[in-house]
Amino acid sequence: MTVKGLIYQLKSVRKDKFCIMSFLLPIVAAMALNFIGSIDLSSLGEYDFGVIAGDMAPETEMWLGRYGTVTICQTREELIAAINEPSTNLIGVEMDGNGIKTIISGDELTIWQQMAGTLPALYGQRETAAQAGIHILDQPDVLAGYRYLFVAMTLIVAMFMGCTFNAMNIITEKEDGIALINEILPMTARQYVIQKIFIGFIFGCLSSVIATAFCFRLTSAGTVAMLALIVLSAFVSALMGLFIGRISDGLMAGVVYIKIIMILFMAIPLLKYLVVEGNEVVLYICYLIPSSATFEGIMDLANGSMAAAGKDIAILSLHCVVWLSIYLLMSRQQKRQI
Repeated sequence: MTVKGLIYQLKSVRKDKFCIMSFLLPIVAAMALNFIGSIDLSSLGEYDFGVIAGDMAPETEMWLGRYGTVTICQTREELIAAINEPSTNLIGVEMDGNGIKTIISGDELTIWQQMAGTLPALYGQRETAAQAGIHILDQPDVLAGYRYLFVAMTLIVAMFMGCTFNAMNIITEKEDGIALINEILPMTARQYVIQKIFIGFIFGCLSSVIATAFCFRLTSAGTVAMLALIVLSAFVSALMGLFIGRISDGLMAGVVYIKIIMILFMAIPLLKYLVVEGNEVVLYICYLIPSSATFEGIMDLANGSMAAAGKDIAILSLHCVVWLSIYLLMSRQQKRQI
């Protein structure tokens, strides 16, 4: 009976576009994050200087090229038009006796305006500055920390896929009358849970593993810890789907409950990470949401550490036991009432 039920659940996946989208979306997002991480954005921070052709010596143009790109305009009118273009931060540079002067429109970013004010003095001290020793530091990747935040949120969405599928599957069976047949079948509460949770759990794990493969390069120990986080988180999410399916009276109510749970799963760990860091009481309260432990573990592994992985795995294991026990108890009480 259980094997046939699993085959039936697997067939229903093909008809559920919401389920298919929930499975593919995290994978697509992980691929996009991996692609964005490989793009060199350092050129976006370069300055752009505009000069008039023939106005300054080649040595001065080469000196400006050390600080940014140099755009040559044929006439002064063309230079002024380029400076006033709202979509650019072009700094105009003209010779002023033995020095230079800068021209800006005033709508540039503050850092460009500061550069325009500093550039003439910097040019006047160029010979002295040339005698100073220069040590070039590696440019930090300012997007790396935010990238891991996006990756963690993407993986939580992938693990949430089981909740979406299980909830929608049970609600659909209620509306089709299949749930009434399930109540009179000779099937134990354990068999019912296995049948209902298996597909959502498996696909949630699969989506998370594929997304992780695009975003992380983990050590052997880190891979084992990440797999444990994925399995436990996907199991808890699938259990949440059973609860939503049980309490929902219809499709619209189910969608609302799914949205609420998804917001809690994503917002609480993010607020815990960004806002309440250091408040021990609030931190422990946040662990009541399973995704808080998942998020903390993912961020810990992303930073090359495993200090919190054991604690987070233990918290997720406790969530699995507690929520599964509650659901089985509710199912047995319902069977007795019937």
